Amino acid sequence: MSHIALYRAWRPQTFQDMVGQQHIIQTLQNAIREQRVSHAYLFNGPRGTGKTTAAKVMAKAINCERGPTTEPCNVCDACRGITAGTIMDVVEIDAASNRGIDEIRDIRDKVRYAPSEVRYKVYIIDEVHMLTSEAFNALLKTLEEPPAHVIFILATTEPHKLPATVISRCQRFDFRQVSLPEQTDRLRQICNEEGIQADEDALAYIARLSDGGMRDAISLLEQVSAYGGERITLSDAIDVTGGLATEQFKQLADAIRDRDAAAVMPIVEGLMQSGKSADKCLENLVFYFRDLLVLKLAPGGKVSTERIVDQAKYREMADSFSSELLFRMIDVLNQYQLEIRHAALPQTIFEIALMKICTMQDPGGGVSAGAGAAAGASASDGGGASSGEVQRLQQRIDSLERKIEQLLQSGVRPDGQGAPAEKAGGSRGARNAGFGGAAGGSGGVVIARVKLDPFLAAAESQATGQVRMKWSDILQRVKGHNISTHAWFVNGDPVAAADNTILVAFKNSIHRETTEKPVNRDVIEQVLNEVFGRPVRLATVMLKEWQTALDKGPAPAGELLLEQEDGLSAPKEPEWVEEAVKMFGEELVVIEDK
Repeated sequence: MSHIALYRAWRPQTFQDMVGQQHIIQTLQNAIREQRVSHAYLFNGPRGTGKTTAAKVMAKAINCERGPTTEPCNVCDACRGITAGTIMDVVEIDAASNRGIDEIRDIRDKVRYAPSEVRYKVYIIDEVHMLTSEAFNALLKTLEEPPAHVIFILATTEPHKLPATVISRCQRFDFRQVSLPEQTDRLRQICNEEGIQADEDALAYIARLSDGGMRDAISLLEQVSAYGGERITLSDAIDVTGGLATEQFKQLADAIRDRDAAAVMPIVEGLMQSGKSADKCLENLVFYFRDLLVLKLAPGGKVSTERIVDQAKYREMADSFSSELLFRMIDVLNQYQLEIRHAALPQTIFEIALMKICTMQDPGGGVSAGAGAAAGASASDGGGASSGEVQRLQQRIDSLERKIEQLLQSGVRPDGQGAPAEKAGGSRGARNAGFGGAAGGSGGVVIARVKLDPFLAAAESQATGQVRMKWSDILQRVKGHNISTHAWFVNGDPVAAADNTILVAFKNSIHRETTEKPVNRDVIEQVLNEVFGRPVRLATVMLKEWQTALDKGPAPAGELLLEQEDGLSAPKEPEWVEEAVKMFGEELVVIEDK
């Protein structure tokens, strides 16, 4: 049986056949039973949840020769004609390809005529959000005062794009995603009726991938059954959909746990050579760490995971990570998941995401093995690429430490301008504690601090909430103006907004200082002006300082200003210090003043 034939065979023909929308079905049936059918309905919800199907069943129920009835008979000429699409009084329109004002005017001219074959004229407009503004205006009057023999059913996946005037003239029904148990039960029923043998874990995996859409679940089932032959297994489902097998998950998780970035590269290369999709692998990895997190936070609950069959090994892996680290890794992977969809080199983005979480510090201390342990293990196995890479990195660290120590002992500024080491160290401390960085060209970085009091008071204000709601849009606009600026700015989080200034907190000083460069600051403030329609300034702060201020209150007023000394700008760190911070993070690089 072909895919189209399988979907058509199992497409619901009555309300009773529909899955997961019982609240909507009951409301529609009660309206039909009590003869209170509305003149206009709006069905909205995710794709594949039954919006158009419910509209067709509704058209059959009110036009059935044995009705109006709560369930169409599917036997009479009216029901069979509507199912086949031969009844001219029931019109299904795709608004994506018929979105202009002329098509809506044609509908408006025809609704005045009485139906010729059935009881009601029914217009089903699918993807109605695609109509133009002019088309919506032409439809308004008809929706407001339609003839008694006409019913409009509008279906959309994006109701927020519809004018409020249209929504207010319709009865709105929100279709929800079909739950995993309901999808699994329906897939099992299809397999039993079609003579297909399928493992339970394979059906659960297919249901999870469909993202709540019953139509997508049936499509995947057909695709996997065509590949697997007489029996559908979890392995077949993983191979067809491009997911990761259990052993591949374990290999990646082991490398991340051991912070062994060198081991990640051959694993990723093997996945790509076997035909896996980088974005799908990244998506599955997010689910994997989500399941680990659920297992840690709710160990007594029933964890739904179709990727890991051996629960004992799964729990052992969950114990290797702290909850705090899992939260941070999921956040990082989710950010890269947004980037990879539009990336020209998705494999590279996938590798960068994995290497970034490999180098993350565990605030909860859950990771028992560090980079040194991984290096020792590699050396005991006879030495390889991992051991050599670690050795080279260690040599670079030693070299950087020696150069920094020589500079500080010689009493020169790190930027080579001959300032005392004590002053250089003090400048660095002032920079890291500073509120806002400004840009640095060849002359260095000018640091200006502003009182934190108004931002602390506005941390939970409505203005701050609006900034957080628009933050994704701001980041996308910055990326559209300058990708390099976005690469640094995306590492900051908006923590408060006050006095037409947005305060952004950074974990890493390199990200903060680069964001503050004039070329980057100009781009960001230009975007802020576009989004909010008024001049809005950017201010930055280190995350640690902001958290301290939240806990202990702002510093005394005398300490909230940093003056520029001797007309000189704040010194710029030497190149090797910046490289060390970029490679190992600010927390691992410490400059001592001896």
